[in-house]
Amino acid sequence: MSTQTVELGASRSGEPPRSLEAPSLRIGERIIKALLWSAATLSVLVTTGIVVSLLIPSIAFFQQVPLWEFLTGTVWAPAFANPSYGVLPIVVGTLTVVFFATLVAVPVGLSSAIYLSEYASPRVRRIVKPILEVLEGLPTVAIGLFAFAVLTPLIRQLTPFLPWTGPFSIGVAGITVGLLIIPLVSSVSDDAMRSVPADLRQGAYAMGATKYEVALKVIVPAAISGIIAAFVLGISRAIGETMVVLLVAGAGSPVLSFDPTKGTQTMTAYIGSTATGDIAQGTITYDSIFAVGVLLFLMTLAMNILAIRLVKKYREVYD
Repeated sequence: MSTQTVELGASRSGEPPRSLEAPSLRIGERIIKALLWSAATLSVLVTTGIVVSLLIPSIAFFQQVPLWEFLTGTVWAPAFANPSYGVLPIVVGTLTVVFFATLVAVPVGLSSAIYLSEYASPRVRRIVKPILEVLEGLPTVAIGLFAFAVLTPLIRQLTPFLPWTGPFSIGVAGITVGLLIIPLVSSVSDDAMRSVPADLRQGAYAMGATKYEVALKVIVPAAISGIIAAFVLGISRAIGETMVVLLVAGAGSPVLSFDPTKGTQTMTAYIGSTATGDIAQGTITYDSIFAVGVLLFLMTLAMNILAIRLVKKYREVYD
């Protein structure tokens, strides 16, 4: 019996190359394709619905409050007898939380990821990695209560030279949120570093590099896109955190200050403490919740767009 050897992609008698794809999808494949299409469509519709539900009350709010006054005002008192709608104090409170959370989570999370990826033995990794993933799912209200009852008094005892006032502190809230997102940053960064091809490690070791040099000068730069993604996920979690800042930073009148020892209000804390069902729908105070939500959405969107550009710029592709 004679055999013929036909190269893939080669044409025979001038004919176009044949496709290996089946001429028609099977029933199961059609069902899977339909389910995937439905899931993608549903995610788009849900996102569109969220944006529309935020925009409609926000438009009504900005018909009564000028946008410039909203963005640059330094007093946020929407429920007072003489209301003021300057969102700057709660924006500063949110950024203060993000700053302290990043200050804690980024170095600790990245260091723990480097240890798990490059230094930990397989046995230690099998124990620590699941613990980190479990810690990501801890209830934030429990962490907030712990911070309020234990962490706040402890930090005050350790820093008696700071002018602590009142039971709340935006700085402690930021530190607590940083502790909260350490497992997320560490786990995602570790996955990114573990995905770096082993050939890069072996090549660096063959050239005489130490483990420290391989970790910091080879693995981290090679996994930088995944590490940036981990940082973005952690910062997004910090921006959207509600219960911790509500319990530790307080829900009183916000103050335009970067002082970490004072209690203030964040954007999410305002939404969480105000949207309780006690405010009549259609009032300006009710609409202010959605205006703050739109601003929070735009801040997160801008941060994610910046992160996507950074990831594309520094992404490493391996064959």
